Amino acid sequence: MIKDLSEERISDLLQRNYIGSMGFIAQSAPYVLPVTYYYDPQNQSIISYSMEGHKVDSLRESPEVSLLVFEQDAMDRWRSALIHGTFEELEGIDAKFYLKEFSEGIQKLMAEKGLGSTHFIDEFSSKSETEGIPLVYRIRITDWSGKFRDG
Repeated sequence: MIKDLSEERISDLLQRNYIGSMGFIAQSAPYVLPVTYYYDPQNQSIISYSMEGHKVDSLRESPEVSLLVFEQDAMDRWRSALIHGTFEELEGIDAKFYLKEFSEGIQKLMAEKGLGSTHFIDEFSSKSETEGIPLVYRIRITDWSGKFRDG
């Protein structure tokens, strides 16, 4: 039987993961793309980054987004969280602060999962030399829900 996740379990699910599927509207059509994210429970928001392009242009035009995070242990054992929120570009000192939070948070999660250390700041530096500086953004969570099936 499929049941609702409590708010505490939704928060835990978001904190344990760093990959989700972000949905948004672009040119009057729905798009869903994978994103690397960091959940900031203190500010009830999702932190991420992107290079300038189609996604960022679309989010500027229609800032309402959704993010789906999903875990599955077996066909009949899974958990999912769906958040709705508003895209917000971060600039200056705020962008630097949240980029650091994002980088350190992802590194910690990867280490906990035994996936090794990734130097995201180095990756951003190399991107800025070749592709331009990444845009750091926040999704302010306005609503969330979650479901699970446990066998």
